[in-house]
Amino acid sequence: MHELTGTAGSLYDDIRDLPIVSPHGHCDPAWFATDAAFPDPAALLVVPDHYVFRMLYSQGVSLADLGIGVPGQIAEPRGIFRLFARHWHLFLGTPSHFWMRYVLTQTLGINTKLSEATADRVYDQIAEKLAQPAFRPRALFDRFGIEVLATTDGALDDLAHHQAIADGDWSGRVIPTFRPDGVLDPADPAFLRNVETLGVLTGTDTGSFPGYLSALRQRRAFFKAMGATATDHAIEEIHTEWLDDPDTMFQRLQRGTGSPADAKAFYGHMLIEMAQMSVEDGLVMQIHGGSRRNTNHAVLEAFGRDKGADIPIAVDWVRGLEALLNRVGNTPDFTLLLFTLDETTYARELAPMAGHWPCLRIGPPWWFHDSAAGIARYFDQVVETAGYHNLAGFNDDTRAFLSIPARHDMWRRGVALHLEQQVRRGVFDLSDARTLAPLLATDLARKAYRLGS
Repeated sequence: MHELTGTAGSLYDDIRDLPIVSPHGHCDPAWFATDAAFPDPAALLVVPDHYVFRMLYSQGVSLADLGIGVPGQIAEPRGIFRLFARHWHLFLGTPSHFWMRYVLTQTLGINTKLSEATADRVYDQIAEKLAQPAFRPRALFDRFGIEVLATTDGALDDLAHHQAIADGDWSGRVIPTFRPDGVLDPADPAFLRNVETLGVLTGTDTGSFPGYLSALRQRRAFFKAMGATATDHAIEEIHTEWLDDPDTMFQRLQRGTGSPADAKAFYGHMLIEMAQMSVEDGLVMQIHGGSRRNTNHAVLEAFGRDKGADIPIAVDWVRGLEALLNRVGNTPDFTLLLFTLDETTYARELAPMAGHWPCLRIGPPWWFHDSAAGIARYFDQVVETAGYHNLAGFNDDTRAFLSIPARHDMWRRGVALHLEQQVRRGVFDLSDARTLAPLLATDLARKAYRLGS
């Protein structure tokens, strides 16, 4: 990793060691509830990381050989790591290469260069580290300087691990996020079963629409009592609409006679209901839009969901959110964070929208775009129209816990380089840049997610 010099280096030095605010991600709360040692290097670094295994799959590596998604078939961990090391060159030029090098050298202190020839040696060095108390989840959390870490949890989750963390004597702040897609989207194959379970959990008749809404409010209140500050919604096509009679459609969907158009309309209505509930309870609302999931049907059938075949699609934020924004977009204290996989919407739609609607903030580059170049493109496309204070700061959005410092470091480097360019262009002076740097590194995320100081 090259060192930044000049103005960029000075700005980076100002923010490189600030606390990590991680307000959206997918780490497992069980890691921090139990504080058990992480498993073998393959189970930690390769198997759960879709950035890694999708690249390997694209070059002909079998997912089964990587120990992924085949119940009852467990590939040998050392063999998995050898496969990864043999194909390490495939990651040149990708953010995964930066993150993994950072994890190996900075986080784990492994100085041996990874290659097919050194795979066993590196594996053994990592395994030795993971056996030490200093590399258990809580110790790493503290060492990373994480101020707060939010997980993402289904609406039906009992949050038992979060409760265990709260009941313990560890001071780390790990909070849940309310992810209700499974009980909102009738296109989900498990929707009817999930709604029934929702009723059981809350002691509410979810066979009626008013009871269904009451159950959702109860679950939101439960999550908030457990520390949640946000909800999260994953949407392929951005669509909201207000139904004058949602109960009739809800009953049709419950009987299994609803059409795909009914399912789309109902989900669009429920997103507005969620926004209205956010006005009531203060939970920040997030929408992650524009990913067509599980596009490789053979992989889906053989290995299950979420196996690297999710692909960005074009989205229409302006028309898609019009109904929601005209219902609650002018309401004080409502915050809606937007994340896109369609970069063409940054300058055309998201920046102008966030530059007008008081509730909107633009989320950082997400998924396929959380790279050094993606960060630079993001700033270039949104700042001139939205400014800095309509951005949501940074979140790492990762399942790979050990890579969190690497991801925040890449962002902070990107911030420093961007601000240096702004100073050089004469957009503002160095004192302004020094004010903006910590804002972009931590403060905007704290504010957007209502996390306090």
